[in-house]
Amino acid sequence: MDLESIYALMERFERSSLTGLELEQNGTRLKLDKTVAVAAAPAAAVAAVSAVQTPAAPAPQSEAQSGTQDEGEYIKAPLVGTFYAAAGPDAEPFVKVGDQVKKGQTVCILEAMKMMSEIPAPMDCVIEEILVENGSLAGYDAPLFRVRRV
Repeated sequence: MDLESIYALMERFERSSLTGLELEQNGTRLKLDKTVAVAAAPAAAVAAVSAVQTPAAPAPQSEAQSGTQDEGEYIKAPLVGTFYAAAGPDAEPFVKVGDQVKKGQTVCILEAMKMMSEIPAPMDCVIEEILVENGSLAGYDAPLFRVRRV
């Protein structure tokens, strides 16, 4: 089972009404649960990934990475992963509360299965609140930042 297949399966599972799923294929076992997902490789390597259950947005999204809820607009996680506010442990955060960012500017990194994905701002905006702690897990479509469009 390749990474693309696993990511696709995780995404579909997150959007489904299922609460659990187990799959074994060619010695690789994958177990997904709405609160914890575990992927195990044969014998020596075992990896565990926890996913945060997030409530669904009440309104349809106009852009893949942002949405509008009663409290304002948000930059949301396009995938399940570990949230990093900076490029490294000693680096300055990409953004801080009060920063004005341009569309396409990197606001954070999400790590999923050792792959780092830079998350860009979907619009020109001001960061009003950072909703995820550095190093914590973010679920698919989870709000990462509350923003104000400029």
